[in-house]
Amino acid sequence: MSATPRSLPAIAALLCAALQAFAAQAPPEGGTRGDAPRERAAGAVAGGQEIDAALRAYAAGRLDEAREGFERLAQGGSALARYNLAMMHLRGEAPQPDRRRALRLLEASAAQGFVRSAHALGQVHELGLVDAPDLPRSVQWYALAAGQGHPDAQLELGTAYYLGRGTAPDAGAAAHWYREAARAGDMGAQYLIASMYEKGEGVARDLRLARYWYAQAAAQGDEAAPIKLRELDRRLAAPPR
Repeated sequence: MSATPRSLPAIAALLCAALQAFAAQAPPEGGTRGDAPRERAAGAVAGGQEIDAALRAYAAGRLDEAREGFERLAQGGSALARYNLAMMHLRGEAPQPDRRRALRLLEASAAQGFVRSAHALGQVHELGLVDAPDLPRSVQWYALAAGQGHPDAQLELGTAYYLGRGTAPDAGAAAHWYREAARAGDMGAQYLIASMYEKGEGVARDLRLARYWYAQAAAQGDEAAPIKLRELDRRLAAPPR
């Protein structure tokens, strides 16, 4: 699959940004975009008030109190607490950080349907945070999270298919997952699916759909999208040859 001059650098930039963000490790959270009802239910197994107290302790910098709360809740079966406790181990915020234990916690949480854990496992295996990088395994976790509606996983899965990272290159699959992430509001995915519609990569060439997605990306602040919009407006206004 050939990449367009703009799309390949854009994909590379998105990939680097995603991996750098995870290397810094987002702090424990109670829920973000992509949290499906099944995921929220899994996270609430051990009681909302207790998890809220642990999250407040973490936000206030009381890490020992937060860790103890997450530990109790994780032992009681809370998928959200298991995710948060894993993040503390990966960030080195536990007294004796244990990345292998973090991996086990994420796997248990993901098995309960907690989508953020499945996405995090994709990044753990892509970065090689516990063992050597394993791109095929990373793709498997991204696919699980993407199928449950996690926009970041959809973007990363699309990139895996586009570049052939951990899976065979597949422009059609890349376009599908970029489109799903774009529909969820991801600016980078909006630009990338626009480029694919413009060039006819993995989809039928459609300048009007390309313009639509460039406009969505421009509305969110993508710097290159307005230039593409003006270019497409000129092409669409030109008389047919």
